[in-house]
Amino acid sequence: MRFRIIFKPMLYLSQILGRPIVDSRNDKIASISDVLVRYGSEDYPPIIGLVARLRRRDFFISKRSISLINIHGARMSSVKLDLTPFERREGEVLLGKDVLDNQLIDVDGKRVVRVNDVQLIDTGEIWRVAGADVSLQGFVRRLMPKGFYGASRPVELLDWADVGYLATDTATVTVQLKSSKDKLSRLHPVEIAQLAETLSPIHRTEVVESLDDETAADTLEEMSTEAQARILEELDEERAADILEEMSPDDAVDVLDEMDEEKAQELFDLMEDEEKADVAELMAFDHDTAGGLMTTEFVTFARGLTVGDAIRSLREMAETPNMIYYMYVVEEEGSWKLAGLISLRSLILADPTKKLEDVMRTDFRFAHPSEPAEDVAQTIAEYNLLALPVIDHEGDIAGIVTVDDAMEILLPKNLQRRLPRLFG
Repeated sequence: MRFRIIFKPMLYLSQILGRPIVDSRNDKIASISDVLVRYGSEDYPPIIGLVARLRRRDFFISKRSISLINIHGARMSSVKLDLTPFERREGEVLLGKDVLDNQLIDVDGKRVVRVNDVQLIDTGEIWRVAGADVSLQGFVRRLMPKGFYGASRPVELLDWADVGYLATDTATVTVQLKSSKDKLSRLHPVEIAQLAETLSPIHRTEVVESLDDETAADTLEEMSTEAQARILEELDEERAADILEEMSPDDAVDVLDEMDEEKAQELFDLMEDEEKADVAELMAFDHDTAGGLMTTEFVTFARGLTVGDAIRSLREMAETPNMIYYMYVVEEEGSWKLAGLISLRSLILADPTKKLEDVMRTDFRFAHPSEPAEDVAQTIAEYNLLALPVIDHEGDIAGIVTVDDAMEILLPKNLQRRLPRLFG
């Protein structure tokens, strides 16, 4: 639960960096080099101490040894010092080094911003990070002499509780990413992908790595095939294989084709047998054919099944494909011989006592696996289809080509990235 941070003593990081640290006798002993916080599950990270500098030596002063922090600097509660050189521990973030001038994902604003200053709040028990100043005024404040720039100037503050990701160049970023997972999951995968692609490649990978497997797969599917490959190559192999299993088989094939052959084989071998079989089936087709364009994620029902039974089966499915606007009717249970199809809308509106063979369409467009992908895309566009079944020479349904994949062929490359994924 978030606490309210108004009407509390407030400072900006820029106002105290470089300020003196005095002991209990008011003698200067060092200056504030940085502020250390612990990044974990809390929305507002607590300050755990200061990094002090004395004659080019950095050492740590715990918050327990500090009695006061204000715009004039910090006061210690004793005269004793531990000059052991400072070493950062896991889960610790330096506000000056790791946060200032780095990028954040603002979950609430759905944007990537640069941190120009950090707002600190005294909650009465402990100082905490409350927000990030992302305005030009925050940057100007750092350039001006201490105390010269008025605190009343308007600023744009980002509530730290809305920080979904902090882009740093230190190993501690992996710690804060664990706490960012729930925040990023509030965004749609399309939004996560768009934000991640504005970051550097290493930070883009870290964003995907922080997500659960399903969300990571959905996010990758919104990126270019090249970006997908680079990210999966950087991830732990087991984790990369898990994400590949969550991707649509056709997307998984595309990204494996983009990878180095040896790396692709390693990830393919780590996939579970069922998902591996789906991917292997599509790998047999040339990329520029209907077989190479199709996905094997679709729903089939036997023609003798009633409408009511089909609807109940849909509800009871543990997993359903993203694209279920059409159901494909086969001759009998366990068969792949395509007899007809029915749209989801028609299925819902049909008499539940009727058999599927009485309400299905038997006149429909289809493609063969070897048909050129561009011809398939043209058919989908000309007939305003949401998907086109791909039928082999024996009359079995091998897969379907969805409209979003077809449009990626027909649209110019500069427009492909703007195409919404209709079935995500």
